[in-house]
Amino acid sequence: MGKGTTRGIVIRESAHGVQARWVLVWNGFGKRQGFSRGAMGSRQGEMEGMAMSSSGPTKDLSVLEGKTVLVTGHTGFKGGWLSLWLDALGARVVGYSLDPPTTPSFFEATHLSTKMRDLRNDILDLGSLRHAIMKYNPIMVFHLAAQSLVLESYESPAVTFNTNVMGTVNVLEAVRKSTSVRACICVTSDKCYENRGWVWGYREIDPMGGYDPYSGSKGAAELAIASYRNSYFEPKSSAKAAVAISSARAGNVVGGGDWAKDRIVPDCYRALISNRRILLRNPDTVRPWQFVLEPLYGYLLLAINMIRNPTIYSGAWNFGPDRQNHLTVKDLVKEVVANWGSGNWNERRSRGRNCCHEAKALALDSSKANDILQWAPVYSFKESIKETVDWYRAYADETEDMHRFTRKQINAYLNRMKSKAET
Repeated sequence: MGKGTTRGIVIRESAHGVQARWVLVWNGFGKRQGFSRGAMGSRQGEMEGMAMSSSGPTKDLSVLEGKTVLVTGHTGFKGGWLSLWLDALGARVVGYSLDPPTTPSFFEATHLSTKMRDLRNDILDLGSLRHAIMKYNPIMVFHLAAQSLVLESYESPAVTFNTNVMGTVNVLEAVRKSTSVRACICVTSDKCYENRGWVWGYREIDPMGGYDPYSGSKGAAELAIASYRNSYFEPKSSAKAAVAISSARAGNVVGGGDWAKDRIVPDCYRALISNRRILLRNPDTVRPWQFVLEPLYGYLLLAINMIRNPTIYSGAWNFGPDRQNHLTVKDLVKEVVANWGSGNWNERRSRGRNCCHEAKALALDSSKANDILQWAPVYSFKESIKETVDWYRAYADETEDMHRFTRKQINAYLNRMKSKAET
């Protein structure tokens, strides 16, 4: 979201033609429970092919074909990639968001408005959000709308907390009143944890925290999600037992089409395309870098399994990269420059004020997703940066249809996953 948030009530549309017992304890899971048949009601048509199974997780994303899915924040970077992937899978995608936060944007570069229902509104407008969900009756909701920039959060802390906390509450409240939604994933951040400077990764059971307003708002959003899940969506014998609520936390995501302010990869692109030196604010900071499709695949796997068995798959989930992808900002810039073929950088150290605080190290422990969902990262650090630079190069050269190019990257990712599974 960010500054300039508007709250008009007009909606603009563009029409478009296995299990580890110790991990289960993390979320207080006991015996597996299935859906109550009585809870399904008129939703059986949408649920076809997604029936609960007592076996391991399904990885069959084709079950999303023909399903209606609502994505908040679809005009943003990750929300755009997720929406495009859902459309490629044959889902009926409905997006709910403000206008694209940057110019250019992934949403406009890939012509996504021609592939989905494009609803423009504020996540803080609960009435309009409820209306959208009631009108389109999605079976799944992916909540990605957010004020997602750390430095912006220092400039606009009230907007950040309002958008990230109350925006999440509004989504949960709209889902609570819905008769169609069976799964809702609220995407937060790896920064939701109380950062204690550990060298090991944070687990889903570790306490929430946040030094800066952005991190604090994500920790607070996690508390709201847990409260709603425990109060209204706890898998029991009630009519709401079939509604699964989860939160998802990823690492530092890279990929083509991100033009956000004060993010290192967009900063690299802007400098390289203008033949300027890249300025590094915190060159020695270590971050868990991962290609955008890695966590998105985790979200998709989680969603289809949440519907099959909400007891097992509701809860908090980490989708972070392997340890070898935990590298410094300088390492990332070197790899970007190597793939671009030219460029250089200067180190511009932090100004030393509180507004520039950044944790020196941050990591996620994704053992739960590894063991229960059988999710694992596919791309190495070098592969992640290559795919990212290839996207920006194709965009800059104006030689590719970027929607088609993005779909090719999705297919390449899936093929890489298949080849790794066979070895």
